[in-house]
Amino acid sequence: MVQMLGIGVAGMRDARCRQHRSNTEEGPGPTAMRAALEDEVERNPANAGAWIQLGHLYFDTDQHEKAIQAYEKSLELSPGNTNVITDLGIMYRRSGNPKKAVEMFERVIELDPKQENARFNKGIVLLHDLKDQEGAVAAWEGLLEINPVAMAPNGQSVDELIQQYK
Repeated sequence: MVQMLGIGVAGMRDARCRQHRSNTEEGPGPTAMRAALEDEVERNPANAGAWIQLGHLYFDTDQHEKAIQAYEKSLELSPGNTNVITDLGIMYRRSGNPKKAVEMFERVIELDPKQENARFNKGIVLLHDLKDQEGAVAAWEGLLEINPVAMAPNGQSVDELIQQYK
């Protein structure tokens, strides 16, 4: 099942294209995992995997700018990871840059036209952040072309979502 942006009581909210596994704690101060990853990228700045994991940790702890930096660094080292680019798009949205978020989702779609999460997220950002209802519907129609039974995380079909905004 592809996880996409969730639909909450108060409206749309972000979610990851997959579950990030992180060992985070509440409260101030770095966690052991963050400290280990930060140490690893300092010692071995060419370790794309460590940059990705650090980005995921920052994603999960709502450190948008740090996540963006980590994901960008991982993509410099290992370009083309569509999951990372999708997460980067979500972080751009959360940091208040919806146009850059859409650019990231479009980049993913160009690299992998069947990437459902990027198509769904693009529609969400277009609709809610950029007030482009027509563009959002078009993004979701593109999703239905690849997966005619695509569902939002709340169980609503994307087809129903399209009808709601047409």
